[in-house]
Amino acid sequence: MSSTKSFKVVLIPGDGIGPEVVAQAVRVLNVIDSSSPEIRLQLESHDFGGIAIDNHGDPLPDSTLKACKEADAVLLGAVGGPKWGVGKVRPEQGLLKLRKELGLYANIRPASFASDSLLANSPLKESVAKGVDFVCVRELIGGLYFGERKEQGSEPQPEAAWDTMIYSVEEVQRITRVAAQIALTTTPPMAVHSIDKANVLASSRLWRKVVTETITKEYPTLQLDHQLVDSAAMILVSNPRKLNGVIVTENMFGDILSDEASVIPGSLGLLPSASLAGAPVVSDAKDFKPCFGLYEPIHGSAPDIAGQGIANPIGTILSVALMLRYSFGLEKQAKAIEEAVRKALDSKEQGGLELRTKDLGGNVRTEQIGEQVVNILKTLL
Repeated sequence: MSSTKSFKVVLIPGDGIGPEVVAQAVRVLNVIDSSSPEIRLQLESHDFGGIAIDNHGDPLPDSTLKACKEADAVLLGAVGGPKWGVGKVRPEQGLLKLRKELGLYANIRPASFASDSLLANSPLKESVAKGVDFVCVRELIGGLYFGERKEQGSEPQPEAAWDTMIYSVEEVQRITRVAAQIALTTTPPMAVHSIDKANVLASSRLWRKVVTETITKEYPTLQLDHQLVDSAAMILVSNPRKLNGVIVTENMFGDILSDEASVIPGSLGLLPSASLAGAPVVSDAKDFKPCFGLYEPIHGSAPDIAGQGIANPIGTILSVALMLRYSFGLEKQAKAIEEAVRKALDSKEQGGLELRTKDLGGNVRTEQIGEQVVNILKTLL
């Protein structure tokens, strides 16, 4: 008789549409919990972001941080909004602190079509967008965003400001291993595309050298190539299939390129992400190594539509699939969620229209999409 697998999930719905989309993801988690007596999910919710500023005076209260550190995974909705955008205490400060405190050095953003029926929503021609399927792996707690900086007005040189991009060999090695482990999750393995600016930056020359050495020595079966960031940006809009596989890059380049890539599938509301504290091993169930992570849709809090029940929950639901895959080792259930999403997007309303929320040109409500995914998921488990 198999032992029960028990997992603690901290929910931090946050602000704007965050609570609405997380509510639909919770419905999916409840289906997973009830689908097998061998799986038990313990869910608890905590304040984070703007609502935490309102209730506690701090975007990341100690109680929330403690709960996250004691959890197996964290599911985040979204944070921020104009109410807190100009104050000394801002939601984004809590997000940066949470990433650092939890050691979330690897941000994973898949960029692919949840269903080919969405190709018409891409800003690229169908002939260019069809078949795009890559994963962006971004180093998340180093580089320019976390290096030494000086603001204008301070000494020395009060008329100058600067930020410093620093990377160590160890930081580049560990993010390379994350990219490599993800590349190994498919048969055959995915190609690895390392993005830098080695023709100009010393930190990028270190990056290219260490990525090459790490892949060559530790993952010799993987195909590796290097791209300059400006060239990669052009490829993303001219021939994005050329980058199919795993893209690995540093913090700022990853921030920009993953945002550029996110519009290819047609809507920010469709895409999930994971921020991991280690390199996941998911290629074989018996070799699975759990990896703590924070999971969230890539979209923001969208305060202009908050409370209207029209937000797209797909990105949050697919973030649950990533959670099951990377943190819990539940690959069967993760694939079932992804299949349920595909089938929900391909299903029709009365009148023959496909189920689409407002961001995709439809009028289906948040709860309706969640209901369809849940009903299909129950038939797959």
